Amino acid sequence: MRGCSRSYAQLLSQLQNQANMEENPNLLLEPYIHLQDLDTDILRNSCMVYPSVFPSEDALRALSKPGFLHAVHATLGRLWNSLTALQKQLLQDQDLPRLTITKHNIQGMRNNIHCLAWWLGSPLETSEPTQGGSRVSLTPTPALDVFWSKMKSCRLLWGYHHFIGLVGRVFREWEDNPNRSRRHSPLRLVLPKGTRKIRPSRRGQRPVRRAQRPR
Repeated sequence: MRGCSRSYAQLLSQLQNQANMEENPNLLLEPYIHLQDLDTDILRNSCMVYPSVFPSEDALRALSKPGFLHAVHATLGRLWNSLTALQKQLLQDQDLPRLTITKHNIQGMRNNIHCLAWWLGSPLETSEPTQGGSRVSLTPTPALDVFWSKMKSCRLLWGYHHFIGLVGRVFREWEDNPNRSRRHSPLRLVLPKGTRKIRPSRRGQRPVRRAQRPR
Protein backbone atom coordinates (compact mmCIF):
# COMPACT_ATOMS: atom_id res chain seq x y z
CA MET A 1 0.00 0.00 0.00
CA ARG A 2 1.26 3.47 -0.86
CA GLY A 3 2.50 5.42 2.14
CA CYS A 4 2.71 2.39 4.42
CA SER A 5 5.91 0.97 5.82
CA ARG A 6 7.01 -2.30 4.30
CA SER A 7 7.92 -3.59 7.75
CA TYR A 8 5.22 -4.92 10.07
CA ALA A 9 7.65 -4.76 13.00
CA GLN A 10 8.39 -1.10 12.27
CA LEU A 11 4.69 -0.20 12.22
CA LEU A 12 4.12 -2.00 15.50
CA SER A 13 7.12 -0.26 17.07
CA GLN A 14 5.87 3.14 15.93
CA LEU A 15 2.44 2.52 17.45
CA GLN A 16 4.00 1.38 20.71
CA ASN A 17 6.14 4.54 20.88
CA GLN A 18 3.21 6.81 20.00
CA ALA A 19 1.05 5.26 22.70
CA ASN A 20 3.85 5.48 25.26
CA MET A 21 4.17 9.20 24.60
CA GLU A 22 0.47 10.08 24.54
CA GLU A 23 -0.49 8.22 27.72
CA ASN A 24 1.43 10.78 29.81
CA PRO A 25 -1.18 12.98 31.60
CA ASN A 26 1.35 15.79 31.90
CA LEU A 27 0.88 16.50 28.21
CA LEU A 28 -2.81 17.45 28.22
CA LEU A 29 -4.67 16.66 31.43
CA GLU A 30 -2.40 18.46 33.89
CA PRO A 31 -2.13 21.68 31.84
CA TYR A 32 -5.92 21.69 31.41
CA ILE A 33 -6.51 21.19 35.15
CA HIS A 34 -4.31 24.16 35.99
CA LEU A 35 -5.75 26.26 33.18
CA GLN A 36 -9.34 25.73 34.38
CA ASP A 37 -8.59 26.05 38.13
CA LEU A 38 -9.53 22.43 38.86
CA ASP A 39 -6.44 21.68 40.93
CA THR A 40 -8.08 20.39 44.11
CA ASP A 41 -8.28 16.84 45.44
CA ILE A 42 -12.06 16.69 45.09
CA LEU A 43 -12.10 18.01 41.54
CA ARG A 44 -9.18 15.82 40.50
CA ASN A 45 -10.99 12.74 41.77
CA SER A 46 -14.08 13.84 39.86
CA CYS A 47 -11.99 14.03 36.68
CA MET A 48 -10.76 10.47 37.05
CA VAL A 49 -13.89 8.84 35.68
CA TYR A 50 -13.43 6.59 32.64
CA PRO A 51 -16.06 7.76 30.10
CA SER A 52 -18.27 5.04 28.68
CA VAL A 53 -17.53 6.29 25.16
CA PHE A 54 -14.13 4.59 25.40
CA PRO A 55 -14.07 0.78 25.08
CA SER A 56 -13.23 -1.05 28.28
CA GLU A 57 -10.11 -3.16 28.65
CA ASP A 58 -12.12 -6.39 28.78
CA ALA A 59 -14.01 -5.44 25.62
CA LEU A 60 -10.81 -4.64 23.72
CA ARG A 61 -8.97 -7.77 24.83
CA ALA A 62 -11.89 -9.95 23.76
CA LEU A 63 -11.43 -8.81 20.15
CA SER A 64 -9.28 -10.40 17.49
CA LYS A 65 -6.36 -8.35 16.20
CA PRO A 66 -8.31 -6.97 13.20
CA GLY A 67 -11.28 -6.23 15.44
CA PHE A 68 -9.02 -4.47 17.94
CA LEU A 69 -7.54 -2.28 15.20
CA HIS A 70 -10.98 -1.38 13.87
CA ALA A 71 -12.23 -0.42 17.35
CA VAL A 72 -9.18 1.71 18.19
CA HIS A 73 -9.21 3.37 14.77
CA ALA A 74 -12.88 4.36 15.15
CA THR A 75 -12.46 5.56 18.75
CA LEU A 76 -9.49 7.75 17.84
CA GLY A 77 -11.50 9.27 15.00
CA ARG A 78 -14.32 10.27 17.34
CA LEU A 79 -11.82 11.56 19.86
CA TRP A 80 -10.11 13.70 17.20
CA ASN A 81 -13.46 15.39 16.54
CA SER A 82 -14.03 15.99 20.24
CA LEU A 83 -10.60 17.53 20.72
CA THR A 84 -11.27 19.79 17.74
CA ALA A 85 -14.48 20.99 19.42
CA LEU A 86 -12.62 21.55 22.69
CA GLN A 87 -9.94 23.50 20.86
CA LYS A 88 -12.55 25.85 19.44
CA GLN A 89 -13.94 26.55 22.91
CA LEU A 90 -10.61 27.66 24.32
CA LEU A 91 -10.07 31.39 24.13
CA GLN A 92 -6.65 31.05 22.52
CA ASP A 93 -4.63 28.17 21.09
CA GLN A 94 -1.82 29.23 23.42
CA ASP A 95 -3.98 28.16 26.37
CA LEU A 96 -3.37 24.51 25.54
CA PRO A 97 -0.71 24.38 22.80
CA ARG A 98 -0.14 20.62 23.19
CA LEU A 99 -3.67 19.98 21.91
CA THR A 100 -2.61 20.62 18.31
CA ILE A 101 0.32 18.20 18.65
CA THR A 102 -1.95 15.55 20.18
CA LYS A 103 -4.38 15.81 17.27
CA HIS A 104 -1.47 15.41 14.86
CA ASN A 105 -0.27 12.32 16.76
CA ILE A 106 -3.78 10.84 16.69
CA GLN A 107 -3.76 11.20 12.92
CA GLY A 108 -0.40 9.44 12.81
CA MET A 109 -1.65 6.59 14.98
CA ARG A 110 -4.73 6.13 12.83
CA ASN A 111 -2.61 6.01 9.69
CA ASN A 112 -0.29 3.41 11.24
CA ILE A 113 -3.29 1.37 12.40
CA HIS A 114 -4.67 1.58 8.87
CA CYS A 115 -1.40 0.16 7.52
CA LEU A 116 -1.20 -2.51 10.21
CA ALA A 117 -4.72 -3.66 9.40
CA TRP A 118 -3.68 -3.96 5.76
CA TRP A 119 -0.76 -6.17 6.83
CA LEU A 120 -3.22 -8.43 8.68
CA GLY A 121 -5.44 -8.71 5.61
CA SER A 122 -8.29 -6.68 7.10
CA PRO A 123 -8.00 -3.19 5.55
CA LEU A 124 -9.94 -0.26 6.94
CA GLU A 125 -12.18 1.96 4.86
CA THR A 126 -10.14 5.14 5.32
CA SER A 127 -6.77 6.17 6.73
CA GLU A 128 -7.67 9.78 7.53
CA PRO A 129 -9.78 11.05 10.45
CA THR A 130 -13.12 12.46 9.42
CA GLN A 131 -13.65 16.18 9.72
CA GLY A 132 -17.27 15.70 10.79
CA GLY A 133 -19.22 12.72 11.94
CA SER A 134 -20.28 11.74 15.42
CA ARG A 135 -18.44 13.25 18.33
CA VAL A 136 -17.75 11.83 21.74
CA SER A 137 -20.82 12.58 23.85
CA LEU A 138 -18.68 14.25 26.51
CA THR A 139 -17.81 17.13 24.19
CA PRO A 140 -18.66 20.40 25.95
CA THR A 141 -21.31 22.59 24.33
CA PRO A 142 -22.17 26.28 24.98
CA ALA A 143 -25.58 25.29 26.36
CA LEU A 144 -24.05 23.48 29.33
CA ASP A 145 -23.04 25.06 32.58
CA VAL A 146 -19.48 26.40 32.41
CA PHE A 147 -18.23 24.42 35.38
CA TRP A 148 -19.85 21.17 34.24
CA SER A 149 -18.43 21.77 30.79
CA LYS A 150 -14.94 22.00 32.30
CA MET A 151 -15.45 18.78 34.23
CA LYS A 152 -16.64 16.92 31.16
CA SER A 153 -13.60 18.05 29.20
CA CYS A 154 -11.37 17.07 32.11
CA ARG A 155 -12.89 13.57 32.13
CA LEU A 156 -12.49 13.33 28.39
CA LEU A 157 -8.76 14.10 28.63
CA TRP A 158 -8.28 11.71 31.54
CA GLY A 159 -10.11 9.01 29.60
CA TYR A 160 -7.93 9.69 26.56
CA HIS A 161 -4.67 9.15 28.45
CA HIS A 162 -6.08 6.04 30.12
CA PHE A 163 -7.36 4.62 26.82
CA ILE A 164 -4.07 5.26 25.01
CA GLY A 165 -2.18 3.60 27.85
CA LEU A 166 -4.37 0.52 27.47
CA VAL A 167 -3.86 0.46 23.71
CA GLY A 168 -0.10 0.70 24.21
CA ARG A 169 -0.08 -2.23 26.64
CA VAL A 170 -1.96 -4.40 24.15
CA PHE A 171 0.38 -3.44 21.31
CA ARG A 172 3.40 -4.31 23.47
CA GLU A 173 1.98 -7.82 23.90
CA TRP A 174 1.79 -8.43 20.16
CA GLU A 175 4.45 -10.42 18.39
CA ASP A 176 6.59 -8.91 15.65
CA ASN A 177 5.35 -11.58 13.26
CA PRO A 178 1.99 -10.73 11.64
CA ASN A 179 1.37 -14.42 10.92
CA ARG A 180 0.92 -15.21 14.60
CA SER A 181 -2.82 -15.44 15.21
CA ARG A 182 -2.80 -15.54 19.01
CA ARG A 183 -4.88 -12.97 20.87
CA HIS A 184 -3.61 -10.29 23.16
CA SER A 185 -2.70 -12.00 26.41
CA PRO A 186 -2.50 -15.78 26.10
CA LEU A 187 -1.99 -17.82 29.24
CA ARG A 188 1.25 -19.78 29.33
CA LEU A 189 2.58 -22.29 31.81
CA VAL A 190 6.01 -20.97 32.75
CA LEU A 191 8.23 -23.60 34.40
CA PRO A 192 11.17 -22.64 36.64
CA LYS A 193 14.61 -22.92 35.11
CA GLY A 194 15.99 -26.42 35.30
CA THR A 195 12.56 -28.00 35.53
CA ARG A 196 12.01 -30.83 33.08
CA LYS A 197 8.69 -31.54 31.48
CA ILE A 198 7.15 -34.64 33.00
CA ARG A 199 5.93 -37.21 30.53
CA PRO A 200 2.85 -39.23 31.42
CA SER A 201 3.78 -42.43 33.21
CA ARG A 202 2.98 -45.73 31.61
CA ARG A 203 2.52 -47.44 34.96
CA GLY A 204 -0.94 -48.73 35.50
CA GLN A 205 -1.43 -49.36 31.81
CA ARG A 206 -2.31 -52.97 31.19
CA PRO A 207 -0.14 -54.74 28.64
CA VAL A 208 -1.91 -55.71 25.50
CA ARG A 209 -1.71 -59.45 24.99
CA ARG A 210 -1.19 -60.70 21.53
CA ALA A 211 -3.50 -63.41 20.33
CA GLN A 212 -1.77 -66.80 20.16
CA ARG A 213 -2.11 -68.99 17.14
CA PRO A 214 -3.86 -72.31 17.76
CA ARG A 215 -1.53 -75.30 17.73
